[in-house]
Amino acid sequence: MYAVVDSGGKQYRVEPGRTLVLDRLDAEAGASVTFDRVLLIGDDEGVTVGTPTVSGASVRGTVLEHGRGPKVIVFRFRPKAHYRRRTGHRSDLTRVRIDEIATAATRAAAPAKARTRKPAQSKAGAASESAAPRRAAATKTAAAPKTAPRKRAATRKTAAESE
Repeated sequence: MYAVVDSGGKQYRVEPGRTLVLDRLDAEAGASVTFDRVLLIGDDEGVTVGTPTVSGASVRGTVLEHGRGPKVIVFRFRPKAHYRRRTGHRSDLTRVRIDEIATAATRAAAPAKARTRKPAQSKAGAASESAAPRRAAATKTAAAPKTAPRKRAATRKTAAESE
């Protein structure tokens, strides 16, 4: 069984027993953390996709340690301008061991909307629905005032032509 969770604006694929390194969490080492934003759950029966999250699902883990990531050097350079800036940073990270992926009591209790994906539309149906916004955008651009054409620079007359 696996799940995709959202933590710190990033998505992670997790499995029970695996460790996960993510952005710093506000929890002590040894504390239990719960991820409620479960976006997808996959197991032997199939894949459950949330809209946007799977209702009743959560992932529980234990914080193992806090640490820092590798040093990242940022070097800015502009040639021929004597401009050089060297900066860097190290990210604060947390290592978490995934203990359990908890789902709703039964799959039947989950709403059908969360369990199925939308069927693919035919090209004819999609073309008629999506053409209206394109037409509206085209009329807006057509109604916009056009800029005046550029005037050509006057050509210089040679000495022979001016006489």
